Amino acid sequence: MFSSVLSHRFQTELGLDVTHCASLKVLNEVLGNSGHDFTMAVVDLNLPDSPYGEALDAAIGYAVPTIVFTASFNEQVRDRIMEHSVVDYVLKDNEFALDNLVSAVRRAISNRKTRVLVVDDLVSARRALVDLLEAQQFMVAEAGTGVEALAVLDEYADIELVVTDHHMPDMDGYELTRRIRRRYGSDRLRVIGVSSSTDRLLSAAFLKAGASDFVYRPFVPEELACRIAHNVETLMQIKQLRAAASSDYLTGLYNRRYFYDQGPRIVNECLRESRPASVAILDIDHFKRLNDTYGHEIGDKVLKAVAMRLNSLFEGSDNLLSRLGGEEFAILFNELDSRAATALCDKVRADLATLKVNADGEDLSVTVSIGVAEIVDYETFENYLNAADQFLYMAKHKGRNLVYSDVKMAEEAAR
Repeated sequence: MFSSVLSHRFQTELGLDVTHCASLKVLNEVLGNSGHDFTMAVVDLNLPDSPYGEALDAAIGYAVPTIVFTASFNEQVRDRIMEHSVVDYVLKDNEFALDNLVSAVRRAISNRKTRVLVVDDLVSARRALVDLLEAQQFMVAEAGTGVEALAVLDEYADIELVVTDHHMPDMDGYELTRRIRRRYGSDRLRVIGVSSSTDRLLSAAFLKAGASDFVYRPFVPEELACRIAHNVETLMQIKQLRAAASSDYLTGLYNRRYFYDQGPRIVNECLRESRPASVAILDIDHFKRLNDTYGHEIGDKVLKAVAMRLNSLFEGSDNLLSRLGGEEFAILFNELDSRAATALCDKVRADLATLKVNADGEDLSVTVSIGVAEIVDYETFENYLNAADQFLYMAKHKGRNLVYSDVKMAEEAAR
């Protein structure tokens, strides 16, 4: 029952291919095949031909990251499990056991994209922390001093968690934490302090310095693992909230709020560094007529199709793409002057003109008009958008399905 339900949940919820081994014999046959590449093993300690956890030994022997799922548990069993540096263990002792196991696998897979920095001048203590984190599938960086830690943070921009000792030769954990907090907020990077000190006020001092958590040595590995998991999960939830707040509900593009938040910062950077920048506003032609004729459901389908095509065209670029609302989209071009932005927008316009959206068996064509304005001086962000909007109005006035800009206007005036 467990294997059938788990196989189904791993496939449907995590998108994993599952191989079920009902015995140690089958497990050894599967792992013995050359070229196996398993993401994770979920191992029951008691199989028909493996009553004493031999299946765990086999999985670890083939270097497969392993989570133990067992109903048999006591202190001796716990010690045996922990000797193997498993990812985690989950007990079959309550109605949430399957949920907990699926969450443990999901968390371990997610950990592979999370980098953690361990800071400790004592090599053996640092190694113990690194081993624990690597067992949980984290990417781990190391530093032996506070200065080294700050250098590693500069080197790896993706570090999300720092686990630091208190006593170090160049600066203590308080000072390192304070310096980290000057650079990063707790919503971007978490700090966990560790120490073998007997000073019970140390934890409070660490937290007041900006740490997110604190653990005294000698620690129970499971406790530290849970504290680390909770801090990483908090960061993930913050990311999800930010993504939800900055995303357009219909198209998944950045929304108007995000565009107005980030746009001024990008513009100021370009102006300060004398780099070109331009802004474009794109509008779907005759969208109201389309809505009135085919209904809002088809209108939404067109919006999503245009957004998807725009996203594919600008994916991987430094340009900021968003949906302003209704049928309007905005693009802030980093490093492009008006001439280059106008040329690029004309390619975008031509590409969108090939788009077909099915409406009750009928293929609808979509065209867009685009206004482009170059950013050449410090003004309010609203002024840049108003300029692009004026050029968009002129593109509509000149017949739609075209791009208009200050460059186009200058070329016409020169004729």
